[in-house]
Amino acid sequence: MLQQRSKKILLYISLFLIIGTINNKNLDNLNLAKINKINVSGLEEKNNLELINNLNFMKINNLFFLDNFKITKIINSNPLVENYSVFKKYPSTINIIIDKTKFLAQLKKDGEDFFLGSNGKLIKTSNKKKDIPFIFGDFKTKNFFELKKAIDETNFNYKEIENLFFFKSGRWDIQTNSGILIKLPKKNLKKSLELALSILNDNTFEKVKILDIRQSKQVVINE
Repeated sequence: MLQQRSKKILLYISLFLIIGTINNKNLDNLNLAKINKINVSGLEEKNNLELINNLNFMKINNLFFLDNFKITKIINSNPLVENYSVFKKYPSTINIIIDKTKFLAQLKKDGEDFFLGSNGKLIKTSNKKKDIPFIFGDFKTKNFFELKKAIDETNFNYKEIENLFFFKSGRWDIQTNSGILIKLPKKNLKKSLELALSILNDNTFEKVKILDIRQSKQVVINE
């Protein structure tokens, strides 16, 4: 009886050691999945490196336990990012591809220069671009994108705009590269832009300098 009991005890101990060894091996395999390389592409090199540095915390984790919320928050905090894709390349690499936001306008705020991106964010800059308009006035991004949408829905060439002026009343003036000032109403932007185009494309009004279409059913033209 004692011999049989001793054999059972030895068997249980052997099974315990075997199971323990297997579990330890599994844990070691999980550690092999730790991230050791992060690749970011789509931005300028210095911006890619900045994002990589901000994401280095992932290297203490493995691909199975990534904090997706934290990763998303860090990437979206960069104002240059429009969209992005994250690819997990097993066993230990993360590839992040960035779609850079498009610069739609430029402005000055609190004494500093910014670009306004297509993602609605302001990007601090020390440069200026000639192919996008400068915005004057205290506007909200919602106001700008309402105007931009109306422009895109017409044949009005956005690249022909030199300056945009926003007023507290909630309306815009457009100044073209040729110096023509178009005074728009607060509402019916698309219809007003189409009217402006029809007038500007008429050779009768080739000397127009100010086109005032703020009032319904009334157009004031100054040469």
